[in-house]
Amino acid sequence: MSTSAGPRLLGPAEVRRLAAELDLRPTKQRGQNFVIDANTVRRIVRDSGVNDTDVVLEVGPGLGSLTLALLETVSHVVAVEIDPVLAGRLPATVAEFAPGHADRCQVVLADAMRVESIPGPAPTALVANLPYNVSVPVLLHLMGLLPSLERGLVMVQAEVADRLAARPGSKVYGIPSVKAAWYAEVRRAGTIGRNVFWPAPNVDSGLVAWTRREPPDTTATREQVFAVVDAAFAHRRKALRGALRALAPGERVDAALAAAGVDPLARGESLEIGQFVAIAEGLHR
Repeated sequence: MSTSAGPRLLGPAEVRRLAAELDLRPTKQRGQNFVIDANTVRRIVRDSGVNDTDVVLEVGPGLGSLTLALLETVSHVVAVEIDPVLAGRLPATVAEFAPGHADRCQVVLADAMRVESIPGPAPTALVANLPYNVSVPVLLHLMGLLPSLERGLVMVQAEVADRLAARPGSKVYGIPSVKAAWYAEVRRAGTIGRNVFWPAPNVDSGLVAWTRREPPDTTATREQVFAVVDAAFAHRRKALRGALRALAPGERVDAALAAAGVDPLARGESLEIGQFVAIAEGLHR
């Protein structure tokens, strides 16, 4: 849907002008690092695979760098922003830089970690530069809240990207890896350097792509399975037999592990999502 009158994208000068106009001082508390490179946001949109049939949910649009790139391609963007100053300015930025696309963008002033619904048509994709300090809880919350999301591409801190995409047995495999796998197939989709941001963060960024899949077919609830995951990784050096006693008496834990075919001396980092599901089923028979 890109046209000759398509959106103009933000570069360093535009980002700094907008920030100066708002007297904006990016805060670490909200993980604010604004993309100043047009090629980076175009790459994110391209690699996300979204097209003109998609309704995209964006979290933390900030000054609008990625928002404008999305508007070149998709049918509608719902941008959820927690900062009232940024949320208040974004419609004017869209009107200035993408006047022919302004009706495709809806800004929602809200905390994405606590939203209970998203207005408008059901979003089909999540594409976002997620605030680093809350990236995992935001991603998991939205995956659980919005089953209409078919896929996504998010930019997060590089080590968080590694954790989300990790496989059993990896040193960085943990709670984010397992919980994300409940919802989706997750993979690492690239690295983003520090120089494309203002201010430049102290860490590199990574892209994580995911594709929705049906959750495991199980008699256990998601909450029951996630409780097993949390307990298994609460003390990483503990074998499952000991770690899971936070949830149930020893004999029930032993019976559940036996029924699941899991070695009681194994540790959480060696199990895939299906094994956590089987343990939860055994604990809640």
